[in-house]
Amino acid sequence: MQSGAMRSVAAVAEVRGGKEYPKIRGTVKFYSLENATLVIADIKGLPKTRTGFFAFHIHEGTSCGGEDFAETKGHYNPNMSLHPDHAGDLPPLMRSNGNAFSAVVTDRFTPSDIVGRTVVIHSNPDDFSTQPSGNAGKKIACGVIRRAADTV
Repeated sequence: MQSGAMRSVAAVAEVRGGKEYPKIRGTVKFYSLENATLVIADIKGLPKTRTGFFAFHIHEGTSCGGEDFAETKGHYNPNMSLHPDHAGDLPPLMRSNGNAFSAVVTDRFTPSDIVGRTVVIHSNPDDFSTQPSGNAGKKIACGVIRRAADTV
């Protein structure tokens, strides 16, 4: 394999909206690169909002359970950094006709670091300053991150 060439999907999360947003559906895939992780999100059914942006994070929790996805806990933050320097802080999703697609490369985590954790979409855009979570609003969709081999 060429240096820096992309490998197959290492981890994946099937994202589903909560009871207020049942139309949200999508997939977030995590690819191992040589010294980074490629995160690709393909989301459908996002609601209309004033801004059209939605905060998007990896969370510490291992379940999407609880009222309003409470079991997802806070942002994935193994280095105890301030927001927006949590390992799980990702760029916001931008809605277009209810859909969002995002591809970002990060060196903040590897797919194996986040397997078993959750990916969360919030109702507000991230303001990149308010502690501890960027004033991101309600958790409106969630998916548990699993090894790709476990999702087949």
